[in-house]
Amino acid sequence: MRTDPASTLLAVIDIQERLAAVVPDCDRLIQRTVRLAKAAEILGVRRALTEQYPKGLGPTVPDLVACMPAAEEKIAFSAAGCGCLAVAPAAGCESVVLAGLETHICILQTALELLERGVRVFVAVDAVGSRYAIDHETALRRLELAGVVPVTTESLLFEWCRGADHARFREVRNLVIAG
Repeated sequence: MRTDPASTLLAVIDIQERLAAVVPDCDRLIQRTVRLAKAAEILGVRRALTEQYPKGLGPTVPDLVACMPAAEEKIAFSAAGCGCLAVAPAAGCESVVLAGLETHICILQTALELLERGVRVFVAVDAVGSRYAIDHETALRRLELAGVVPVTTESLLFEWCRGADHARFREVRNLVIAG
């Protein structure tokens, strides 16, 4: 069960300024998500960005705004009803990769709803986080038990290329080397 750039959607969920400020090690999570978003753009993977109640949680962090399409605002915890995610199966998206905040709320509810719709869901475990470790770890276990596939951002980048002979491999490799 691999992801394919042509039939995958990268969904970056709610990495907003006020929330990011209280999630441990969020700078690294943001860096990994930016790398994933840039690789998705290079390789033609569809991308979606959401913001949970931006009046309260603030805008998306600037580093992500620069490499993602405009954010769709939401108030539901699940992002499965937003734009690209709502039409993912009908638009030829067989797989959705999730990154963002918080693992035990919006990531979990989005993943479970997408699974109910028959979409294969992958969670970039190094690009999701919660304020508290127990919530994050429990959500990751629950997601895996539900059928979500855990992956790392670096693994996804190389999976999307399939091999070093991919026409855009050097660009993607440079993202990995840069950190």
